[in-house]
Amino acid sequence: MVISKESMKYSLNNLKMRKSRSLLTILSIFVGISAIFIFVSFGWGLYDYVNEFTTEGSANKVLIQPKGTGAPGLDDTFGLTEIDIRAIKRVAGVYDVTGASFSVAEIQKGVEKRYVFVQSYDPKIPLIWDISNVGLFAGRSLQSGDTGKVTLGYNFYLDDKIFSKSLGLNDNFEMNGKKVKITGFMEAIGNPQDDSNIYVTQEFFDELYPEKIGKFGWVIAEVEIGEMNRIVDDIEKALRKTKGQKVGQEDFFVQSFEEMIESFSGALDIIIGFVILIALISVTVSAVNTANTMITSVIERTKEIGVIKSIGARNSEILKIFLFESAFLGFVAGVVGVLVGWLFTSVAESVLEGLGWGFLSPHYSISLFIGCILFSTLTGAISGIVPAIRASRINAVDALRYE
Repeated sequence: MVISKESMKYSLNNLKMRKSRSLLTILSIFVGISAIFIFVSFGWGLYDYVNEFTTEGSANKVLIQPKGTGAPGLDDTFGLTEIDIRAIKRVAGVYDVTGASFSVAEIQKGVEKRYVFVQSYDPKIPLIWDISNVGLFAGRSLQSGDTGKVTLGYNFYLDDKIFSKSLGLNDNFEMNGKKVKITGFMEAIGNPQDDSNIYVTQEFFDELYPEKIGKFGWVIAEVEIGEMNRIVDDIEKALRKTKGQKVGQEDFFVQSFEEMIESFSGALDIIIGFVILIALISVTVSAVNTANTMITSVIERTKEIGVIKSIGARNSEILKIFLFESAFLGFVAGVVGVLVGWLFTSVAESVLEGLGWGFLSPHYSISLFIGCILFSTLTGAISGIVPAIRASRINAVDALRYE
């Protein structure tokens, strides 16, 4: 459907003459388009963040966690022990197993006192880093026998995040009343909790928390990737036997790391889909408003349509004029909506990064920009179909008599 240059010029002049109504119509559409752009860009950014954890190093890892509430390892109702680790090691296809313990520590530098999470790992079997996709930012990793030494999350390296002044390599501070030395800093993960973690060897953790010796919040196993499903089932059977539990009574759950990521992605799909649905409802209301605007325009221009038809304009030309007007309103609303959405997400990204929530960053792509504009244009065009058909079917003689 090609519209002539003269018809386009006529349509644009008409929109200009009714600029207040046109602006209100654009406003109603661009709000919905901006909302869609914001939610899709941030949702896409979350998917990017999740996908960063799915690496070759994590594909053959199985994560065993105790059931409970709160952060792993902090609920003592359920737990995993050395006996459980030995049972997992005996499963065919399991290459390596290691545990990680968790607790809360009181830390102090000068007169400043804070409370943060502490996580342990065995430097000889550092499987935890294979599933986190995070490396050292500065310094060195912990080694076996490193008691009294710690590796810190990225926020310790910054002023006014943990302490008023940042810490550096080989600096000392107190943790649970013990003097500790910093060996390294981890890369930024993008959320305040993880970037405020303290990492210690399992030996040092047991020294800090003797009541938690032999208790683990996570157990990570490296397994034969080709038999992942069978191994997960066998680990569950082995743990049930060791713990004397029946099917459905387990105080633990076993997942491959990829399954855990997929579960998170599935939940993310539902949340983002629900939010986008709300934005789509807003766009639908905007489309109804656009249709109402176009119907009003047809009524106001009935005599004008009669004059155009009397000088030779065909029904198809009238149809094109009104379709073009509604589509053009949608196009302008899409461009404005995308620009407003981009501006909002850019400002929000800077604010979130400053607050330590860097993982909540939007994803921009040419397909997102073009897709939102095309969607808005199509919405405008569809909402104008009925008024355009109505206008094209007006009888020229009756239109000229219309008052």
